[in-house]
Amino acid sequence: MKSLSAQKIDLTTGSVTRHLLRLAVPMTWGIMAIISFQLVDMLYISMLGTEALAAITFTFPVTYTVFSLIMGMTVATSSVVAREIGKGSWPRVRRLTTHALLLAVMIGLGAAVLGLIFMKPIFRAMGADEQTLPMITDYMVIWFLGSIFVNTPMVGNATMRAAGDAFLPAIIMTVVAVVNAILDPIMIFGLLGFPRMEMQGAALATVISNVCAMAAGLYVIGVRKKMLTFNRRHFRLFGDSAKRFLSIAIPVGISGIIQPVVNAVLIALLAVYGHGAVAAFGVVSRVEAFAFVVIMGVAVGMGPIIGQNYGAAKFERVHEVLRKAISFSVLWSVFVALVLSVFATKIAGVFSDEPEVIKITALFFVMVSFTYVFGNLVQGWGSAFNAMGYPKRSLMMIVIRLVVVNIPLAFVGAHFYGVIGIFASIAATNLLTGIVFHLMSRRFCRTKIMRVETAV
Repeated sequence: MKSLSAQKIDLTTGSVTRHLLRLAVPMTWGIMAIISFQLVDMLYISMLGTEALAAITFTFPVTYTVFSLIMGMTVATSSVVAREIGKGSWPRVRRLTTHALLLAVMIGLGAAVLGLIFMKPIFRAMGADEQTLPMITDYMVIWFLGSIFVNTPMVGNATMRAAGDAFLPAIIMTVVAVVNAILDPIMIFGLLGFPRMEMQGAALATVISNVCAMAAGLYVIGVRKKMLTFNRRHFRLFGDSAKRFLSIAIPVGISGIIQPVVNAVLIALLAVYGHGAVAAFGVVSRVEAFAFVVIMGVAVGMGPIIGQNYGAAKFERVHEVLRKAISFSVLWSVFVALVLSVFATKIAGVFSDEPEVIKITALFFVMVSFTYVFGNLVQGWGSAFNAMGYPKRSLMMIVIRLVVVNIPLAFVGAHFYGVIGIFASIAATNLLTGIVFHLMSRRFCRTKIMRVETAV
């Protein structure tokens, strides 16, 4: 069995473009597999009616909040472990990998307990009524009970990517997505002798699929890559590991939580206009996530490259990664905007045959899609700052973009223009914050790295 140092891929030498492609391509299809969980759920649940589609839409901000907490640990794990790999600190890599998984379990348990306790008040505050709340509860009770299995594999995959291996995590996520796609119709509609479970069936299929992902991830990390340690001396350093992870995970997690909280506010504003408006926003959210899988793949893929090169003090390569990733983000965002604006009605019709849902979904894409190019700049810079160990700057951008700008504009827009005003507030937020933060971040990155380079 090869040692960990022999298995890791050195990202501090060779072509940056080749490394970015090798990491981003498998991560793209891996993230696509993750997103397909909710997309597949939506497709089958939409067959149960508009109320069921609205119910699953209400769950998105809550499930994404838990997802964001673990995503904070995922980003922190990739950043910290990649920088230690860049330094060649192999005992620390094993210790940090083990402690990252333990922290993921602890975060998952805490989120599950809090979620089960406050679930109904949260959804009532979001505007869920007597028709949708029972369906929401059916889904979320099972989802919370299995949330450890849903979240822990993400941290395990991050340790593999930190070592330069994006292929195995992508394979694991893809296989698990296929399992979920097979189980969903069986459990939702009661096929092959199974009872018809509807919303409960969708949640149970997700949990079972992720149990498989967790088992596969632990095998790869522990047996194949030997990235785990059970040395008692290392466990005495758990506090040090937790401090390093949480210094990044907390601001990143808060950044991630802000988006679903803002979405919850938008859903509450849209709920005034009926189930059709809420269902349409659910369709929009899933289509957007699927459309930008490629950009997410590039953002996740560039993290280990930036981390290893930053740890090795090769700052010119860090600049090169940033230039190429941002250029790609702009081109892809323009392409997506063209597709969604031209085929808006047809895309909406895939998820619903209700005229109101189709009309509102198409309206969103026409109004908002051409501002994606600016909004995605903020996301890209945030990923770069997290990888370099500056998560507070990323958090600052998210807070200003969503809390300071988007929410007030949404309330003003809803008051004067209803649904159109809410969508206009999203477009305006993308445009304004994208331009301002891109210029600020480019200047900060140049001057900050220059100072670090001079000190080294």
